[in-house]
Amino acid sequence: MDSDGTRDARGTHAPPVPHPAGPLEGGDVPPRPSRAPDVPPPRTAQHAHSPHGAPSRAPVAEWLDQPRPAVAPGIWRYGYRPPKAARPAQRLAPVTIVGFAVPLAAGLLLWSLWRHGSLPYQWTVLKLLTPDGWWWGGTTSPKNFKGAEALTVADGVVFAILVYAMARLGSWGDIVRHVVGRRAQPARALLAALGALIALAFVFPTWFGLGWDPLPVLDPLFSLIVLITGDYSVFASEWLTDGLYTLVTVLVLWPFARLGGWRPLAREALAARGRAKAGQTVPTAVDRRPSQWPELREAGQHQAADLLAAEVEAGRMNDVDCARVGHMWTVARARARVSSFSDTVLREGAAAWTHPSGHRDLPGRTGRHDLLAGQVRVGQWVAGERTPREYGGAGAALAPDTLGTSLLAVGPSGAGKTRHLIQPVVESLGLQALAGQCAVVAVCAAGTPLGPDSAHDVVVRLGDPASVHDLDPYAESEDPDEAAAFLAEGLVGDLDTVSGQRAVTALAQLLGPYRAAHGRFPALPVLRELLEGEPSALAALRAALAGDEHGAMRRELEARARQSGSAGDPGPVLADRLAVLDRPAFAEFFGADGAGTRPFSLRAVAHHPLRVRIDLPERGHEEAGRIVTRLVLAQFGAVALAGERTHFACLVLDDATGAVTTESLRRIPRLRSRNAGVVLALRTVGDVPEALHGPLYAAVGCRMAFSGVATWDGGRFADAWGTEWVETRDVAQHTVFANQPMTRAIHALRKLITGKAVTTEAVTVRQVERERWSASELAHAVPAGHAVLSLTSVRGEHAPPLLVDLRG
Repeated sequence: MDSDGTRDARGTHAPPVPHPAGPLEGGDVPPRPSRAPDVPPPRTAQHAHSPHGAPSRAPVAEWLDQPRPAVAPGIWRYGYRPPKAARPAQRLAPVTIVGFAVPLAAGLLLWSLWRHGSLPYQWTVLKLLTPDGWWWGGTTSPKNFKGAEALTVADGVVFAILVYAMARLGSWGDIVRHVVGRRAQPARALLAALGALIALAFVFPTWFGLGWDPLPVLDPLFSLIVLITGDYSVFASEWLTDGLYTLVTVLVLWPFARLGGWRPLAREALAARGRAKAGQTVPTAVDRRPSQWPELREAGQHQAADLLAAEVEAGRMNDVDCARVGHMWTVARARARVSSFSDTVLREGAAAWTHPSGHRDLPGRTGRHDLLAGQVRVGQWVAGERTPREYGGAGAALAPDTLGTSLLAVGPSGAGKTRHLIQPVVESLGLQALAGQCAVVAVCAAGTPLGPDSAHDVVVRLGDPASVHDLDPYAESEDPDEAAAFLAEGLVGDLDTVSGQRAVTALAQLLGPYRAAHGRFPALPVLRELLEGEPSALAALRAALAGDEHGAMRRELEARARQSGSAGDPGPVLADRLAVLDRPAFAEFFGADGAGTRPFSLRAVAHHPLRVRIDLPERGHEEAGRIVTRLVLAQFGAVALAGERTHFACLVLDDATGAVTTESLRRIPRLRSRNAGVVLALRTVGDVPEALHGPLYAAVGCRMAFSGVATWDGGRFADAWGTEWVETRDVAQHTVFANQPMTRAIHALRKLITGKAVTTEAVTVRQVERERWSASELAHAVPAGHAVLSLTSVRGEHAPPLLVDLRG
């Protein structure tokens, strides 16, 4: 693979990445699909063109161009359409309409009374503010022109006060926002313009050839100017008259302009016009469809973008190719290697950066995947009272951003954990591994349907002589203390009677001297003899450490010899657990010095996007399977937390019984910041020590309860999910007791006719704290084929526990 150095890891050139455990299906050519997921199959030759004569698009191009909006965690983004607003929110409440009509009617009544002079003390304020010489004695009849103009000004002031009061007291703002404000442009601007024309028709009726009297807006203004200047000669100036008309017109149009958004609309129109004019000399804008690779074009890589777009339209790229090239473009841009990226694309086209296995797709898919968003669909969110509107009916999906907080799934046998969760997740991570974005390690029992051997790069079948690969119990570690740490956790991590630190020390006191003497760690049978204190084995190791340079290691060995057989010595317990793995069925495994073995180190997943499957031994070796599972979990935690990498690493345990330890629970939360995560599947929480139940639920960010969980298992989920505030309505009916004889007679007659006593309802609304899901609901209210799932992303976003239809 020509990676241009962008994906080479330290110390991984020799030996190379292991090849697939079995032969490729269909000969030496890797499988390659002819279509992207969730799109129709490619059209035949006779359907290569649409009925209108235009060539039809490739399915992968249509898949790329589907909308993928930013959504809440757990929502299937492919083709997602946000739900429309609820219909009741678009209707006006009756109280709003009444609040508009009542002040309007009151204002019209008051204006009519004012115009007819029927209001008591109507002119008192006017006479107090004006000289007596303007009026005839004891009346409000004007004696000169000043009195007449004062009456006009008073009409204008009263009209303005009435309009302001009606607008403030009534729900005019709600009506206007409902009719105009919620509209999209340009309908909003047009409705506001229509309202402005109606307002101008009442202010300036003569402009429109109408015969009614104008509203008291312009005349009071002119009258006020006359009263201030004391003469009509001021209106001889056309500038003043035209300015007043313009001012009144602007004041009338200003609220409608704000309501209709005229200024932003005009600004956008002018900008669009400017862009259209500039378009005569400036190149056209970049096509933003993903199938045209707009990011490459914006970076100036037009040749590479044209080549990739042609490959997509010709159907020579699948979704894995698109995701892989897109990922490499992100890496190249981050490392300033854009030119190297373009050279590789121009040289290799759609096959650029192909996975080391040569595969560009899996042999067969069973789930629905969207590699552009990195999601796998596991079901459909069930709409209901507890489900938020954006989740109801949408697809439920998992992605690395949620698996990065780790996931715990609990459900009895037959609930569908493997079929509905483990299998699609492993398949999705395998596809992302082919795209260079992920490394996945799946641990399962032999025969578990997690895909054929050709769908994995490494398949370790413990106890199967035909297995190509072996499992390195030391994970290629060069530090005796590190190797002793995860080996001790795998052997005795589930025992409370053995101190974990003492077990690590005992193993390190043997692993260090043996590596110093032989340059490697001992095979498990040899380590078992050393732990049992076999005299010949210890004597041989002492002899190998006879040199002066091994003085420190001899002291370590002598300390182990002194502790052997003492009270609290973990050596016998470690030896007993090693005896479970030192069986004839595993004679050629766990680093045995046999010819033809190919030990696989879990440390490789930190450097390469590998697909690994570890098959645990079958019947009769359940304890060995648990030890191996704990060992793999310990090794993965140590490997994932060390170093930096660009791809996501995930460990999937189809059965995590006995695998969870105190040390592993300390490491799982730290994986979140290291671009890694684990998936733990359990039949019951009872498979984990009771002291670790709380830390287990606290360590993972995603929790999934399948149908059929026991009540005590549901209680753990209920405690982890907590409570929420909900509004409750309590309705109580009380019998009405009448005191008056006539009322009692009417009530008796009503009871005789209806057969029911006269009652009244008392409604109490209150906020109460309620469990999101109770233990009883999880045990009895989750239908078959469903699960309750809560998610947390690495960015801290949350999805509440919601019901998921795993068959949707």
